[in-house]
Amino acid sequence: MAVPSFKNLRDAWHRARQRWWVRWGVDLAVAAVLFLAIMAWQTRHLPSAGTLAPDFQLRTLSGEQIRLSELRGKPVVLEFWAPWCTVCKAETSTLSAVRRFVGDRAHVLTVAVDYQNEADVRRFVQEQGVDYPVVLGENALTRSLHIDSFPTTFILSPDGHIEHATVGYTTRLGLLWRLWRAS
Repeated sequence: MAVPSFKNLRDAWHRARQRWWVRWGVDLAVAAVLFLAIMAWQTRHLPSAGTLAPDFQLRTLSGEQIRLSELRGKPVVLEFWAPWCTVCKAETSTLSAVRRFVGDRAHVLTVAVDYQNEADVRRFVQEQGVDYPVVLGENALTRSLHIDSFPTTFILSPDGHIEHATVGYTTRLGLLWRLWRAS
């Protein structure tokens, strides 16, 4: 059996590249690999899947106390955000839509962190029309979860274990898919 020459291989590659579906396929594969690599890099220090989320009790803007362990029994979208974060602003509509879609089948809870004062958080909530629970976070909690970028979102299983963690903007479909897998 003859070994194909470099020229033959090059010519075959050029013919294949002229097919639009091959070009698109290669481009999409490269983009997917880059996307997954960036996502893995951003979440490398976050707790891994299967880890029990640390319990915490934090105060809402209305003064109520919410304990994470009291939300067990349903999946939880737990997002950490900062009032100055433009990506967090963009994601408020996503969280609202997910909360409306899942109804009482899951919890959506957000934790405001890295803010100067409570007025900053209240202003963000009012300006963005936030309609989901917001609690005031503490630096110790973000350090324990190794959060250093916003938004950082955890999907928790009904028994309180971390199923998925992501950093940055997440689409409605992405959040719903991750919630469905955690159920």
